[in-house]
Amino acid sequence: MTTMTEASVREFKMPDVGEGLTEAEILKWYVQVGDTVTDGQVVCEVETAKAAVELPIPYDGVVRELRFAEGTTVDVGTSIIAVDVSGGAAPEPTPAPASAAPAEPAPAAEEAEPQGRTPVLVGYGVAASSTKRRPRKGPEVPVAAVAQAVQAELNGHGAAPAAPAPAPVKERPLAKPPVRKLAKDLGVDLALVTPSGPDGIITREDVHAAVAPAEPVVEAPVPAQAAAPAPAVAVQDSARETRIPVKGVRKATAQAMIGSAFTAPHVTEFVTVDVTRTMKLVEELKQDKEFQGLRVNPLLLIAKALLVAIKRNPEVNASWDEAAQEIVLKHYVNLGIAAATPRGLIVPNIKDAQDKTLPQLSAALGELVGTAREGKTSPAAMQGGTVTITNVGVFGVDTGTPILNPGESAILAVGAIKLQPWVHKGKVKPRQVTTLALSFDHRLVDGELGSKVLADVAAILEQPKRLISWA
Repeated sequence: MTTMTEASVREFKMPDVGEGLTEAEILKWYVQVGDTVTDGQVVCEVETAKAAVELPIPYDGVVRELRFAEGTTVDVGTSIIAVDVSGGAAPEPTPAPASAAPAEPAPAAEEAEPQGRTPVLVGYGVAASSTKRRPRKGPEVPVAAVAQAVQAELNGHGAAPAAPAPAPVKERPLAKPPVRKLAKDLGVDLALVTPSGPDGIITREDVHAAVAPAEPVVEAPVPAQAAAPAPAVAVQDSARETRIPVKGVRKATAQAMIGSAFTAPHVTEFVTVDVTRTMKLVEELKQDKEFQGLRVNPLLLIAKALLVAIKRNPEVNASWDEAAQEIVLKHYVNLGIAAATPRGLIVPNIKDAQDKTLPQLSAALGELVGTAREGKTSPAAMQGGTVTITNVGVFGVDTGTPILNPGESAILAVGAIKLQPWVHKGKVKPRQVTTLALSFDHRLVDGELGSKVLADVAAILEQPKRLISWA
């Protein structure tokens, strides 16, 4: 018979925090054996192929065991921490595993399905989930009642009185964290959504259908970008070589870039432009009270110029559906911004950037870059991008041939803005000059369309008053 101690242990498994991920690396434990934890308390930080994510525990109790050490890569669905929820005294602390190898398995315990909780997981809800959910079980009959019934039967007294049925508990709708985040953003009550996924799981499509059933929503693939060197655990083999494991964000980036480079036929076009007037406008906007407290820089106006160019040439904002052999035109712009982080170069995007005013776009850019540099970008923030800007000029680079993010149609590289001799009004004068490079998917964008988009961006940066006349 299972002892009370074993029955009171709950195993918290590595969840699929990014929808479709198969593994994550434990970066840091925030608790130790013997610590008391509460429902929704963050217990560790993990790095997936998309971002660093903090994981909250889904119940109250005392930490009994940490299954893996920091730096260990764990498969989704694997138990990572055991918690005693009996309410008894804390066990004697024991150190966490000292190596990447898993500890000896603890006594088996049934995982409880958390109900009615609303913890937060890096900006979106949390769900105790593995790659496959088990069907929900009915209410358990108390062990004492079962023993009483058996004893009565053995004594020939017939069936013992039935144990009183527990009060019905309202079940929490089944949905993965990104789906809960989507529902929250759209103001959808998941309890009112009809699930269509396996085992009654609510999907993205279910949430969208609850908002606008007649309007299909097309999701773009997860963006990625060429990675800058990211810190990793280095294994020094000798004085002449050092090997660095490729995992997490950097591993996913490498795979995505290979897929993009050899799937989408890339074309890159270049233009060198005088941006002196744009630089003057940047300085004027810094003094404008509408931008007080906001960060104003050339990237803000370059982003706005690209949005205007897309509005004038909407066919550039599309994706390729390989399975259906169709071009999917997007009537929204999720503008990706390549951001350097301690874990490499990631590309979060600004949702519906086409609807934002210049001050709103400035605020969104500041929040996006700040969150990325802190390493707190959520997987949801990197999904659904349509076009991207990468500013290689901050590294002093004149230009480059950027690789498309998978599923996107175009990426604009912005080179360093330098004072150069330039023919202006018939005379050679020192002017602020930069070079733009636009890479695009030639299945979606032909040379004429790509040239129009790049030329429009350049024209706006040369004469920023076109932001008014063309918007």
